[in-house]
Amino acid sequence: MCSQCVHNGDMDAFNHRNYFNYTDSPYPIPPLKIDAYQDAWQYLASPGNWWTGSERVNIALATRDAYECDLCRVRKAALSPLGLEGEHTNSFAQTATTVPIDVVHRLTTDPARLTQNWIESLLSDDFGYGHYVETVSVVVTLICIDSFHQALGLPLEPLPVPLPGEPDHYYPPGAEIDVAWVPMLYPENLTAREADIFFEAPVTANVIRAMSLVPEAVRKLNSLSRAQYVHMPDVRNMATQGELSLTRPQTELIAARTSAINDCFY
Repeated sequence: MCSQCVHNGDMDAFNHRNYFNYTDSPYPIPPLKIDAYQDAWQYLASPGNWWTGSERVNIALATRDAYECDLCRVRKAALSPLGLEGEHTNSFAQTATTVPIDVVHRLTTDPARLTQNWIESLLSDDFGYGHYVETVSVVVTLICIDSFHQALGLPLEPLPVPLPGEPDHYYPPGAEIDVAWVPMLYPENLTAREADIFFEAPVTANVIRAMSLVPEAVRKLNSLSRAQYVHMPDVRNMATQGELSLTRPQTELIAARTSAINDCFY
């Protein structure tokens, strides 16, 4: 589908025009959404701080598998998911053993019952906090866009062809565990590499700081937030409507109802 996307490790080779054309959509799709979704697909296809592009695309594929996973369905209905063992639905090659399939499926289908002890039990020399946060970012990105398509009755977009390259294992020097289960950054602890992620605000909400261990994850979260909600710096300003057709009260009503259905902590 995008053979020119992969050559010589050149990120500029990613052809955005191959994705999210919406030529068959019965609804007009705003250019802001198309740009954000195409950018998100390049993000999924590219190597990150902790996963290769191939691994990130497989995490996205595992997220879609979780929608139809029998084990996840049984666990979701159980009083506790921890005592149930079994095999998850897995449509990609078994050789992709680095992809944390169980983690992806739990994040996708039962996030309200994750615990700090569970996250700490995952940690090893091959899977650190950075791997976990980057996995969350890929899962959130995929679900955000897939849910938009499902809501409009549109087919899911084919996943991107992975781009070559290796993760750089960048760990922001100011990241530390304080009020969360994973290390996060405060605005005053940002270095030059991630100086832009909080928009120079002196105080940043924890829900935004949550993925700051992987700075690019925060940038992509804002891109999708701007396309489907409001620009992150405007979240606290209830007089701001953003770039949606809905009014801000309408947007907040939908957001609150969605959060309640999903058992969101916030």
